[in-house]
Amino acid sequence: MSLPCFKPLASTLIGQKLPLHKPSSIHHDDKPSLTKLYPSRRRVARMPINMALTTTDEQGITRRIGNHHPNLWDHDFLQSLPKSYDAPCYGERAEKVIKEIKGMFNALHLNSSSADDLYKRLSMVDDVERLGIDRHFQTEIKAALDYVYRYWDDMNGIGCGRESPCADLNTTALGFRILRLHRYGVSSGMLLQFKDNDGQFLCSNTLSNEELRSILNLYRASLIAFPKEQDLDDAKAFSTKYLKQVLPNINNTNISKEIKYNLEYGWHTNVPRLEARTYIDIYGDAKTTNNIYNSKLLELAKLDFNMIQSIQQRELQIVSRWWKESGLDKLEFARHRHVEFYFSAAGVCIDPKYSTFRIGFAKMCTFLTCLDDIYDTYGTLDELKLFTQAIKRWDLAFMEALPEFMKVAFKAFDEGVRSMAQEAEKTQERDKLNYARKAWEICIDSFMVEATWIATGYIPSLEEYLENGKVSFGYRVVTLQPLLSLDVPINDDIIKEIDYPSKFNDLLCLTLRLRGDTKTFKAEVDRGELASGIACYLKDNPRSTEEDALEYLNSLIDEKLKELNWEYLKPDNVPIISKYHKYALSKGIQLLYKERDGISVSDIQTKKLITKAMIEPVPI
Repeated sequence: MSLPCFKPLASTLIGQKLPLHKPSSIHHDDKPSLTKLYPSRRRVARMPINMALTTTDEQGITRRIGNHHPNLWDHDFLQSLPKSYDAPCYGERAEKVIKEIKGMFNALHLNSSSADDLYKRLSMVDDVERLGIDRHFQTEIKAALDYVYRYWDDMNGIGCGRESPCADLNTTALGFRILRLHRYGVSSGMLLQFKDNDGQFLCSNTLSNEELRSILNLYRASLIAFPKEQDLDDAKAFSTKYLKQVLPNINNTNISKEIKYNLEYGWHTNVPRLEARTYIDIYGDAKTTNNIYNSKLLELAKLDFNMIQSIQQRELQIVSRWWKESGLDKLEFARHRHVEFYFSAAGVCIDPKYSTFRIGFAKMCTFLTCLDDIYDTYGTLDELKLFTQAIKRWDLAFMEALPEFMKVAFKAFDEGVRSMAQEAEKTQERDKLNYARKAWEICIDSFMVEATWIATGYIPSLEEYLENGKVSFGYRVVTLQPLLSLDVPINDDIIKEIDYPSKFNDLLCLTLRLRGDTKTFKAEVDRGELASGIACYLKDNPRSTEEDALEYLNSLIDEKLKELNWEYLKPDNVPIISKYHKYALSKGIQLLYKERDGISVSDIQTKKLITKAMIEPVPI
């Protein structure tokens, strides 16, 4: 079935005073220089540095440091992971169960009652997706959704069955969410019929399972909103308030677990791997084992989770060995978060054949973080100027005059970029090394801009800050080469749709920069990094408070995420695998910033998530 056309949706910034969508000052053919970008730059006195966050090296140079905690994942521990589900017998059992479930999917077409045929199909699709096993049933999922879409009405939604006399909120909300995420053209206008004359959503407040599940699915649907979809904004406000109010009074513990999970993780921080691990527990408790379909789904979900975990443990061992061999483990001032970065990729990309993608992303993020720590804290301004020149020449010979820590960082970085280019050439059948280097050079230039801000104590306007910050966050460079390693050719026209200068890439980088700033700005001030989204907003709005700035940035994030949803889900000529993985990786990063800076401080919640997803198998 060809994808139906969406109607283009305009987007605006709520309360926006700044023209954030003017053409970027930083692009491929015009690298930024401070005098060119900011000719009227005002010099201000250097702000005092927190001396508790400095160290003196062997040459007597005082350097700023981040006081980051060390690597949490012992190399020997990772090498000892048992990979318990490597044996062929598990794969053979899984293949047998997959065939049985495919038969159950197909049986729906032969023995489907018109009373609930639509809901049954949607429920099956929802189950396999939340259990993390949907990649095995892509043909069956498409057939089920094509069937449901034939009966979809943008004005009225759908009932439980194709012959239902009236629409059902639970089926309609579930159908809207799943169909939209699979790029079927569905409108949110059908929600009007579930409101009263005052525009309020109707509910009985009975706390029945049916009522609770309807409101939960309404909430889940409301998260997949495009700009200017007021009905979905209303649905989100109503369902959020309703679910939070009734949660303490729910007797069904399984529904309450579902509600808690969805309220906590929403959509943009809900990574498939953690959802699968959580839903396996809920599904195992909630579904009766007398139902052969439910028991088969649960068996496959557990087997699949543990087999994938064994693959991920093997890849973790590779990443840890690489990290030690690269010498980056000796740079004590830098954040050592290679495991956390691998988790971000493995949480959203579980297909066994994409090992290079996951490992490559972990390496690129490790390089980015190390370079960021050099530019933001440890390097002096004079060293950074020489370091920037040396990197942009891509020649180790130009590193001789620099400190040892810069030599170690650049050597590992240069080798890593070259290695990923070789991997990409296998699938793209052409050399993209220079393209990747160009992207890194632009990122390094943005680092240098921020290093100069730090050295001079300069706080830019919010517009100026975000134009540079979208680049310096580094999301473009850490995703570019891993995406090129996927098993699908990506021509230059498609690269422009997922990379620079696409709006898709711009929104990904902007939302991540804004999200990061709302969680890191206090720690950055302690390190002497004064320019952040919060500080720049306060400079632009002197009478505002820190709370005002946070409210503004969070509102801006919400609006930009809606625009991002559209850019991700709109029909275009981009291979869905490339667009999905770039979008999904952002969810892995958003997860780390959900409550705090889970990259800089990963010894609490982040470690628990990694242990749950990649260390501890599901009991079978």
